[in-house]
Amino acid sequence: MFEFLKKLIGKKTSKQSEDIRYIETLKPQIGKGRFDLFGVNATSEGIIFTVYVKDAEKVELALFDKGQMKPDRVVAFPEECILGDVYSMLLYGLEADTFEYTFIKNGTEYFLDPYAKEVSGYYLDEQDKKDARKQYRGGVVSGQFDWQGVKNPRIPMSDLIIYEAHVGGYTEKGTFGELMKKIPYLKNLGINAIELMPIFSFDAELDTREHNGMRLGDFWGYNPINFFSPNRKYYSESVNELKELVRELHRNGIEVIMDVVYNHTAEGGHGGYPINYKISDKQSHYILGHADAYHNYSGCGNTLNCNNPIVKRMILDSVRYWVSEYKIDGFRFDLASILTRGEYGQELSDPPVVKELALDPILKHTKLIAEAWDTGLYQVGRFPSYMKWVEWNGKYRDSMREFLKGDDGVAHDVIERINGSLDIYHKDFRKDASINFITCHDGFTLHDLYSYNDKHNEANGWNNSDGDNNNHSWNCGFEGETKDKKVLELRRKMVKNAIMALLSSRGVPMLLAGDEFGRTQQGNNNAYCQDNEISWIDWKLLSKNKDLFEFTRKMIVIRKEHPVMKRIGKHAQSGHFHSISHHGIKAWHLGDPDVHKFLGIMFAGRNVDDTEDDFVYVAMNVRHIGNMVELPILPEDYRWKVALSSDEVILRPDSILLPDRTFAICVSERVDRKLWAYLFKRARKKRSERKKRIKR
Repeated sequence: MFEFLKKLIGKKTSKQSEDIRYIETLKPQIGKGRFDLFGVNATSEGIIFTVYVKDAEKVELALFDKGQMKPDRVVAFPEECILGDVYSMLLYGLEADTFEYTFIKNGTEYFLDPYAKEVSGYYLDEQDKKDARKQYRGGVVSGQFDWQGVKNPRIPMSDLIIYEAHVGGYTEKGTFGELMKKIPYLKNLGINAIELMPIFSFDAELDTREHNGMRLGDFWGYNPINFFSPNRKYYSESVNELKELVRELHRNGIEVIMDVVYNHTAEGGHGGYPINYKISDKQSHYILGHADAYHNYSGCGNTLNCNNPIVKRMILDSVRYWVSEYKIDGFRFDLASILTRGEYGQELSDPPVVKELALDPILKHTKLIAEAWDTGLYQVGRFPSYMKWVEWNGKYRDSMREFLKGDDGVAHDVIERINGSLDIYHKDFRKDASINFITCHDGFTLHDLYSYNDKHNEANGWNNSDGDNNNHSWNCGFEGETKDKKVLELRRKMVKNAIMALLSSRGVPMLLAGDEFGRTQQGNNNAYCQDNEISWIDWKLLSKNKDLFEFTRKMIVIRKEHPVMKRIGKHAQSGHFHSISHHGIKAWHLGDPDVHKFLGIMFAGRNVDDTEDDFVYVAMNVRHIGNMVELPILPEDYRWKVALSSDEVILRPDSILLPDRTFAICVSERVDRKLWAYLFKRARKKRSERKKRIKR
């Protein structure tokens, strides 16, 4: 690969290193690059290398044969290739995919290109290996890929059913290629968007430690070392394996959302191992305090200075790159409140990076999802929206968890959450701004939510001090796994209730991978370091809990078949029905749902084809005993039928009997007018008789 350089250089002088050939005068083999185009870019003439380094005396490029410990060539940036703090040169004749590279500051400080499109890491000596520290190198990718005419699905936000999954733990091998094999399963389940936990380059060995004979490290991947390259562990040979995954997901009508971490890096705080930003310009890239102390709003040692022009440009370039090169459909921004902080950590009312992401023309069709909090800010309902951003709704999660286990004082709040949280997502937000979830990667799985009262994170090695203590969970009478049939039946019912509530709420539902067939983390609610059975998906549970999978799949079908549940559309033509109404044990009278432990929600509108009226009634009995509930009377051409329930229910023309802690969904169906007139008259008569008995 370096033959053209070797011919020009000739023999080494005695002053030159035995291991490195320094390129001193290669004109015209070195040309001026592109100062406006950061990173490494292949052209028909060669490769352009451009990097920003602040206040450097000298910057060099180190070129490595793949897999070699020491560079084969080191090239100093000539004076004409330097403009301010930007270094850019063209090396003629180099080809992509044939070498690796790093930059060197002031002769000794090797650092990874922040814009590298592929990243590899190598231990340089035994001490580095012992400390799990590597020298990271960039690679050049050609960018050529055949998309076969497959386009982004561009599914409306309100129609999404998101499925959060971890590439490394979803399959046995944990690669993009293995995940692609699960597409038929995902399609059968009915989800239409997969949210991938971090796939940026990260090093699972960077913070390794031993605990009880287990190797613990960064499994989740929330410590990025680069924002432009896929994690090397997730593909076998080429970054194109991720493109293949995206293409095939798109071919099957499934969008791809990336969980992105633009809030901190793996470099950590004081004492952390320098990888790139600490060498190139730590003052611009991190929020620093007195004596260059690192502010830690991420909880991971450092905080990116996101609204600094240098960092803001990098974030925008990164997002645009994933959209243009990998056809990513959307992004979930981890700890997004950090994006709203200024150079001193202060909250900004009009943060430039948040606004530019929202208004960027390249990102017009790209979905932007904020986790609207960090260690010091909680912005759910007030994250700067610009009518583009939507939010992970932490208030939905907390209120729904409390309601589902029968807590007092939350029913009225749950009504708002089911309504799409329009009380907090007001005129400055989209109507579909609420991403609803009950479980996610961070916390209990749905199975564990109803199997454990307390977290059990002892395996993480922090004496169970890590993870959230406020889980709103309930073990249904026994802590942990049990063979007690009554406890198991109750737990299964609670899980089904949660799935039904989530998929019956307006907003965008998000499921945690494996919840649909009873995945467990053995009570661990912070399994970030567990690259083992605690975090891996156990696919044997799918056959064991097939009924739960089918329940979830059917609930997704119901949501898709009844758009009245998802969004406000055309009003029903029969009668005067609101798009959504709330009912207690008596129809049209909410009463005090905290007393009766019951909530009824009726959706009304038109069906998918706009050919007839559509009515859906969701009955939620969280009481420890049964409830007889009065159903709203439908127009004379319709009657109720049970579409799905978490336990056996008894349906009558005007009421439904729900056992303890049971949810049910009733949908309208057309009936013969004469039959309906008879049933309607009979129901009215029975209701009148009941009222008379109550009066007596």
